[in-house]
Formats: sequence, structure tokens, C-alpha cells
Amino acid sequence: MAVNAADVKSLRERTGAGMLDCKKALEEANGDLTKAAELLREKGLAAAAKKGDRVATEGRVESYIHGAGRIGVLVEVNCETDFVAMTDQFKELVRDIAMHIAAANPKVVRREEVDQTELDKEREILRAQALNEGKPEKIVDKMVEGRLNKYYEENVLLEQSFVKDPDKTVQTLLNEKIATIGEQITIRRFVRFELGEGLEKKADNFVEEVMAQVKA
Repeated sequence: MAVNAADVKSLRERTGAGMLDCKKALEEANGDLTKAAELLREKGLAAAAKKGDRVATEGRVESYIHGAGRIGVLVEVNCETDFVAMTDQFKELVRDIAMHIAAANPKVVRREEVDQTELDKEREILRAQALNEGKPEKIVDKMVEGRLNKYYEENVLLEQSFVKDPDKTVQTLLNEKIATIGEQITIRRFVRFELGEGLEKKADNFVEEVMAQVKA
């Protein structure tokens, strides 16, 4: 199928691949940008994939405090050079990630960091739910693994929908910045504090407040 120049440009900005490669990928994916980006990564043509093995030891630690100190976040985002770390574009990215963490409350950066005990418990709950729905036992395990993806999307930072643009994940945001900045960028770690967390008190929905502010 014919693809338009705007989609080719958008795919190039997202992946950093060449214009011709982007055009071919879009044609192969029938114009689907997400599928085209996946095809480029599979072929090793995406900038993010090419830079994946490069070491990122520079960067910034950013703080974000919301609502007069009711939610606080510290996040470390790494890049390859101190020059990039000092650019406004990188600083804005790190702050956006800190704000996202405040709003979306992820548990870990990547799925490999999910606690195995917690994952086993979630898998057990999902299996019981599927059986209670009357699903045949022979397909229950496959259903559970599919539903676990939803758990990852809700709790793993890189797989969450970015609060300022829900059409992309945080990982997609990083890939776009890698393509435009030209360096490997990784989110190393974060910590998030919420006032009164773990204490019995009147429930306040701070998360909704942060989300509203971010999207304003």
C-alpha cells in the first residue's frame, strides 16, 4: 500500500531508522506505525536497538514533589555523555518521567524486576478467576499468561502508557528520544513516596490529582 510522508517522518522520529527503511516497513505493515516500528527493531534497523549495548553511565537524578509534599519521586535516568545530560531536552525528559512515576505509581522499571513471589500470587489469582468463569482448564494457562500482560502494563514503568501521551508507552518515549538525541538512554531506578502510605487514614486520591495536573 502507499504510505504518506507524515507517517514515514513519524516512524523515523520514533525509531531513528533511515527514511527508505521506514517507508518499506510501513508498506509491509500496511500503514500500522506500531507494527512497522516492531519490524524495524526485528531487522536491527531501529536506532534504539543499535544503541542497546552501549553503556550509559552519565545522566541525571531528578526529583518531583506534588501537592505541597504529598507525593515525592526520585528517579535516575542515564545517558552516555555529560554533554547530553546537561541539555534542556534531556532534563525535560527526566522530569517528565518523574512526573509520570508520581501519577502512574509503577512498582518496577522493567518486568524482569517484578518480585517472583508477587508474580506467582498474581498468576494464581488469575488462574482461579479463569476457572471460576468456566473456562476449559486446557486453555486456562494460556489465558493467564495473556492476562499477565495487563498486570505488566499497569505495574511496569517501561510498559505503562505515558501519562502525557497515552498512545505511547514509556519505552516508546525513550526510543523516540534515543533516535533524536543519538545516545543510549536508560531508566536505572526510582523511588516514590506517598504521604501516609501504609498508615490507616482517610483515603485521598493523590494519583488522580497528579494525572490531572500532568494532562493540564
